Amino acid sequence: MPLFHSDLWGVCVKYISSTPCTVVLGAVTASLLYLYGSSKAQVPVLMCADGFRAFLHTHCPVVLERFCPTPWCWGGRVQTLVRVFIKSCPAVTYRNEIIRTGDGGQLSLDWADNLDSAKYPQSSSRPTVLILPGLTGNSRQTYVLHMVQQAVRHGYRCVVMNNRGFGGEELLTPLTFCAANTQDVETAVNHVKELYPQAPLLGAGVSLGGMLLLNYLSRKGRDSKMISGLTLSVSWNSFESSKSLEQPINKLLFNRHLTSNLRHTINRHRKILEKVIDIDHVLKARTIREFDERFTSVMFGYKSCIDYYQDASPCNKLPQIAVPVLCLNAADDPFSPKHAFPVTLAPRSPNVALLVTSHGGHIGFLEGLFPHGEGYMDRVFSQFVRAAFEHQEDLKEACSSDK
Repeated sequence: MPLFHSDLWGVCVKYISSTPCTVVLGAVTASLLYLYGSSKAQVPVLMCADGFRAFLHTHCPVVLERFCPTPWCWGGRVQTLVRVFIKSCPAVTYRNEIIRTGDGGQLSLDWADNLDSAKYPQSSSRPTVLILPGLTGNSRQTYVLHMVQQAVRHGYRCVVMNNRGFGGEELLTPLTFCAANTQDVETAVNHVKELYPQAPLLGAGVSLGGMLLLNYLSRKGRDSKMISGLTLSVSWNSFESSKSLEQPINKLLFNRHLTSNLRHTINRHRKILEKVIDIDHVLKARTIREFDERFTSVMFGYKSCIDYYQDASPCNKLPQIAVPVLCLNAADDPFSPKHAFPVTLAPRSPNVALLVTSHGGHIGFLEGLFPHGEGYMDRVFSQFVRAAFEHQEDLKEACSSDK
C-alpha cells in the first residue's frame, strides 16, 4: 500500500489552508500512522487440523480478523515494552486463599468468584478459568486483570495461581517453581475440582505460565481434569528463547530486568533458601540463563541447565496433549523466536491449534492509535474461553474427528 493516496493528499492540502498548524500536523500524523498500520494488518496464520479449524472459524471468529498493530509501536520489542506502561488496570477484587502443598509448602490462590453471575447463579456449576501468570508475574499484572475482566463479564469464575514466592506469601519450604515442574499446577487443579467437581475447568497460561500449562497437559493426558486450554506468548523452546534474550538489545531491555526481579525475590526468601542453595552465587547472575544454571536447575535436581531446558520446552510434547488447546504467538516476539514455533507438529496434533500474528511482541498485541484498553489478545481469550465453555461437545467432537 502506498504511503500517500492522492485523494488523501488533496484533502490535507485544502485542510491546511483553513486549520491551525498544530491541528493539521496532528491530523496528518494520525492519517499517516493509520495508513502505516493498515499496511501492516494481516490475518493471523492458523495451523491446526481441519476439525479444530472449523470449530474456531465458527465459534471464535477473531482468528479470521486482520490484526492491525498500533502503528507507532514499531516492532515486537516496542510492543512488549509499551504494554507495561500503557495498558489499563481493570478493577478486580480478589478473595485470597492459601493452600498447602504436598512438600509442606503453600500456594497463594486469588479468586474472582463472580457471585453476581446472572448466567451461572449456581456456584457449583459456574465455569472456572485457572490463570497461570508469567515468570515474575502474579494476579495483579495488567494482562491477568484483563483476562479476569473478560471471563467475569461472560459469567465465569476465575482463580489465579501465583507462583511460589510471588503472591506475597512466605516460603515454608526451600522450594520455588520452574517451567518443567507441574506439581503446583496439579495441586491447584485438584483443589479447584474438589471444591467444584461439577464446574468445567479451563486453563489459561501466559508466557512461562503457558509452558507450565502445556507441560501439565502433556503429562496428564486425559486425566488433566480440564476441558480445554489457552496459551498466550508461550516460549516453545527454552534454548532458543535464551539465545534470543541474550542478544545485546534484548539483554538490555528485558533480560537484565527479569533477572533482577528473580534475584530480588530469591533474596527476600534468603533465610529459608540458603539452606539448600548458595544464595550469594545466585545473586551474581546477570541473565536468566545464569540464574537457571545457578538456581533453578540445582533447586530441582537437574544435572545441568541443558537438562532443565530440555525438560521445560513444550515444543515436542504436543502429541501427548489430550484436550483442545489454542496457542497465540507473535512472529516478532523477542522472548519466543518464530523459528522455534512447532509449525509442522501442530497441524498433526488434533488437539493443538497454533495462531501466529506477524506482529505483537511478547504479551503485547496492541492495536489502535491509543491501545489503552482491550486488545487483540484479550479478544482471543474472550472468544475462545466462551466458545470452549458454551460449546464443549462441539469442540470435543471437532478435535476427535481429526484423530
